[in-house]
Amino acid sequence: MKRYIIIILCFQFGLIFSQEEQLQEAANEAKRYVASGNQVLADEGNFPKAEGEYRKAISKNPVDLTAKYNLANAYYNSEKYDEATLRYTEATKVTAATKSEKHKAFHNKGNTFMEQKKYKEAVEAYKNALRNNSKDDETRYNLALAKKMLEEQQQQNDQNQDDKDQDQDQDQKQDNQDQKEGDDKEEKKGDDGENKEDQKDQGDKGEDEKEQGENEKDEEGEPEDDQKDKGKGDQGEDEKEQGEPKEQQQPQRPQGQLSPQQVKSLLEAMNNEEKKVQDKINAKKAQGSKVKTEKDW
Repeated sequence: MKRYIIIILCFQFGLIFSQEEQLQEAANEAKRYVASGNQVLADEGNFPKAEGEYRKAISKNPVDLTAKYNLANAYYNSEKYDEATLRYTEATKVTAATKSEKHKAFHNKGNTFMEQKKYKEAVEAYKNALRNNSKDDETRYNLALAKKMLEEQQQQNDQNQDDKDQDQDQDQKQDNQDQKEGDDKEEKKGDDGENKEDQKDQGDKGEDEKEQGENEKDEEGEPEDDQKDKGKGDQGEDEKEQGEPKEQQQPQRPQGQLSPQQVKSLLEAMNNEEKKVQDKINAKKAQGSKVKTEKDW
């Protein structure tokens, strides 16, 4: 039984020793990749190749701070600030990192934000750097600078917002003015149209009155030429009448009215009839006979 226990313990110690050897070998290999990346940047300035070496180091030893930090520096020097910020953040979260190493990572992260004019984020990064190393004057100076730039940025943003508001107010006033002018033009156009319609109606009315006047003129009198001809004809008739005896020159009388001659003849006829009747009556009286009245059937 003891023999089996001893064998198991030896096997476990062998596994632990083997794992430690593997980890140590991975760490050593990661360091070689980091050194190779540093050498490539220093001698050749070949960022893509150096980036590849740093990535190999991180894959071999994910908890190694050096590979992540150096890769972040490489991104920063290549102005790839978003990637640099990501790698600096990863470096600050490494459990085995010391305060000094975290201080450097936060400090450089603040520098990355400064390059991007993200002053608010830079202030927070520098504060975290000072929490890990409060004696670093460079970090303290950068923090003061970041605060100053943040204040100026906020003032500029406020000014830009005020200018934007003023521009919007001015645009709104201009739009209102343009709309008002457009309404005035439409109203004026409408008034002109009504005036034209009124003028047209008045013109039509004038034409109607003119035409009506001409019709009345035609009804009241004949055209000038006809009047001349009629005048000549009347004048000729007058001259003709002047040449005839006065008995024939009788004045015109209204239609249906008897002439004096007709009245005279009518009166004479009535007198004759009345005389005849009276003569008959007198003759019968002289004879003494009665008048016989006949009845009409």
